[in-house]
Amino acid sequence: MKKFKLPTAQTILLLIAALVTVLTWLIPSGKYDQLSYNKDNNTFIIKHLDETSTLPATTESLKSLNINIPLEKFTSGAIYKAINIPGTYQEVTGQPQGLFAFLQAPIKGIIATADIIFLVLIIGGLIGIMNLTGAFDAGISRLSNLLKGREYWLIIAVTTLVAAGGTTFGLAEETIAFFPILVPVFIAAKYDAMVGLACIFMGSSIGTMCSTTNPFSTIIASNSAGIQWTDGLIGRAIMLAICLIVSMIYMIRYANRVKNDPTKSFVYEDRKAIEQNLKFDTKNAPKLTPRLQLILVVFTLSFIVMIIGVSTLDWWFTEMTTTFLIAAIIIGFIGKLKEEAFVDSFATGAGSLLSVAFIIGIARGISILMDDGLISDTLLFHASSITEGMSKGVFINSMLFTYGGLSFFIPSSSGMAVLTMPIMAPLGDTVGVGRALIVNAYEFGMGLFNLINPTGLILASLAVVKIGFDKWLKFIMPLLLILIAITMIGLTIMVYI
Repeated sequence: MKKFKLPTAQTILLLIAALVTVLTWLIPSGKYDQLSYNKDNNTFIIKHLDETSTLPATTESLKSLNINIPLEKFTSGAIYKAINIPGTYQEVTGQPQGLFAFLQAPIKGIIATADIIFLVLIIGGLIGIMNLTGAFDAGISRLSNLLKGREYWLIIAVTTLVAAGGTTFGLAEETIAFFPILVPVFIAAKYDAMVGLACIFMGSSIGTMCSTTNPFSTIIASNSAGIQWTDGLIGRAIMLAICLIVSMIYMIRYANRVKNDPTKSFVYEDRKAIEQNLKFDTKNAPKLTPRLQLILVVFTLSFIVMIIGVSTLDWWFTEMTTTFLIAAIIIGFIGKLKEEAFVDSFATGAGSLLSVAFIIGIARGISILMDDGLISDTLLFHASSITEGMSKGVFINSMLFTYGGLSFFIPSSSGMAVLTMPIMAPLGDTVGVGRALIVNAYEFGMGLFNLINPTGLILASLAVVKIGFDKWLKFIMPLLLILIAITMIGLTIMVYI
């Protein structure tokens, strides 16, 4: 009897989209009124169903709406998305989504995520050019020789650096670029592809889960809760250190087990297909000449420039994509590639990540189905209702799992913050739990579920390396349970000190 194997990521997401389509027929449609700020005439715009009205942008207007958020959070642009107004939820005429809406959802999702998709495709093109020059093979071969006997430092360094990016400026989607580059390094170090994938993905996930200065989660959530982003910072920093250390110990133990006995690898049967997909060959690697060294320097600089741009210059996908395109062209000139070979290799590299692009689009299509079916606010309303009358400890841990569940339907951290925080934060006031802890529960809940959330980034990340979702679940579930226990204990301590 053949072993059970999960279907492809695309099929999993389409099945989820079909389930969500059915749910739009079963879950009542509902909507909160929404508030947005118009800087042109300094007014608040209130959207009630299909009607809009305005109020002067004053503190009194916010108080009249039971919104405990400082006015300057709106006028300064800190809150730039429409927020839900507490106490305004009402059921509306149902908008069930049919077969045609289900079929359209992936297309709408691909269109909505065009900026992310083009980033992925251009990165694929850059990888194709790098493979053609031979710089990857030469660099990985040299690095594997330098790391002999000290391979575990690779796990520590990569995980820590990626986590630093996640906790400070929300390094997440950008990590897709790292998998084709760094996973071969881990394989050359006698580990397996799972170790490389885990170091990058876990680093990003733990970093964003325990965000310190991340503007896309901590800051926007704190603003939406009406508190300073520094509130609760110490708790998040302590959790970052603990979860990161525990995760690295777990990964190092697995990596050493695989190194001592390759058959212990969860992807042992897939190792040849994975290495062929990553297109590297350290056994027949060319010599690392000064030309290839320069190519590697340009390649590395493109990522450094991207990180600097995102973290300090307000860059987003257009600027990031342009950076990698320019890097590919410069590398083509340095490598003296012929025009036809350059174009063919670039197209081949981009094509190799096309399946990843489709995964990103289909995942966004699920959110579009929910929004069009008007069930997102209904889920939020009922999720906020179940916490009434709880003790502090039970309440804060209920918030943790509530946010974990909601993140399946709202995988965007900024979207989750502006939609839910004006509703959830006041609930803490009723049981004596500080709003900073609500923000922490939001971050921890989303971060933990992100490790297995099929509507998040995990399926796209696995697709780059060609590792099955079932193999990932087998690897990550013990660690996930440990992290959940640590988080629950941490939140309980925070709420009573």
